[in-house]
Amino acid sequence: MIGVTENLRKIRDLLAETAENAGRSRDSVQLLAVSKKQPVSAIIEAASAGQHDFGENQAQEGIDKITEITDPRLTWHFIGHLQTNKTRLVAEHFAWVHSVDRLKTARRLSDQRPDELPDLKVCIQVNVDEEASKSGVALDEAGELADAIMDLPRLELRGLMCLPAMRDEFEAQRVPFRRLRELGEHLRDKGLPIDTLSMGMSADFRAAIVEGSTIVRIGTAVFGPRS
Repeated sequence: MIGVTENLRKIRDLLAETAENAGRSRDSVQLLAVSKKQPVSAIIEAASAGQHDFGENQAQEGIDKITEITDPRLTWHFIGHLQTNKTRLVAEHFAWVHSVDRLKTARRLSDQRPDELPDLKVCIQVNVDEEASKSGVALDEAGELADAIMDLPRLELRGLMCLPAMRDEFEAQRVPFRRLRELGEHLRDKGLPIDTLSMGMSADFRAAIVEGSTIVRIGTAVFGPRS
């Protein structure tokens, strides 16, 4: 059975090749290994193979892993919907939050980030397909939220994240990622420090990379089926 180490090698090669084919540098795309519902042993194997960025969707599950592994090389990203009553846990344990979509959430993260930790890196989640069932700020409201986050202490605005509707065709997959890229370019033109586009997963990462993704979020292709 192929293990995590070999899976990582294949995925890294695939990401680098896709970036190169898109006219980008091979190291311009970062792999975020989504480790939700995966055992600690698999995360430790991935870390031994040089994977240092991990994404968790549930606050308590992620904190349990952070507490158990205690590897200072690892960077933990919160990528799930963030409930108001979980902001303190996330602010105290994670280095990144990809799913900020309300000013109330951003304010709580700012207020609850411990002084001894570096500023919390955040991305704004944008609802690029305007799906009622999904979290995320509307495209035309993201700029206002970005401006407000810039005024909050203990937070470092880094970029944008999206979770678009599933599409089968490559060109169709590019459409929502293009919307996010264009929004990022617009915000940069306004002077905001947007350097991160967290977009693309196992089924659509090629389209995301072509449209400028800097972080792709991949889980089962790294670790295998979730328990």
